Amino acid sequence: MAAGPFETDGFAGASAALLYLGGPVTALDTVQRDTPYGTAFLDDASQLLAMRTLFRKVESVSLDPVKSRDLIHRLAKEL
Repeated sequence: MAAGPFETDGFAGASAALLYLGGPVTALDTVQRDTPYGTAFLDDASQLLAMRTLFRKVESVSLDPVKSRDLIHRLAKEL
């Protein structure tokens, strides 16, 4: 059974907005990252690998759309 959203370990660096633009040629991928100091664009191969890995880790523990909706509705009822 998968862990719930509040039972999953944190992800270092996952607290900032991240937009990963990728395609069939990974060397052309770009990441837009919002930081406290402004927007940063990352396109270095090692940076892209780190962001791709982070994105995949977050994606692997994310709830699917139906479970996300159900969680939001349950939390809203508890408020």
